[in-house]
Amino acid sequence: MQRIYDPESLMEAEMLLGMLDSEGIVAHLVGRDLVGGIGDLPAIGLLGLTVANDQAGYARQLIAEYNAALPMPGEEPDSFPGTLVC
Repeated sequence: MQRIYDPESLMEAEMLLGMLDSEGIVAHLVGRDLVGGIGDLPAIGLLGLTVANDQAGYARQLIAEYNAALPMPGEEPDSFPGTLVC
């Protein structure tokens, strides 16, 4: 298993888990149970996505494409230009 990405939030982690699953990649979220103790634990590096060694390259590629995605013209809210509407 390789740790391939450190999501910024539990919501991002869950979304990425679903995206990877839809591509046939079995991913695991490390640190999910620690989020409740955030007041006593460091906030950075708490969450991590792990995948099997043979799927790590493809999973990293998918996450890089996700991070590089831009909104379609006219689909971002006026108050938050450059933000994807989900």
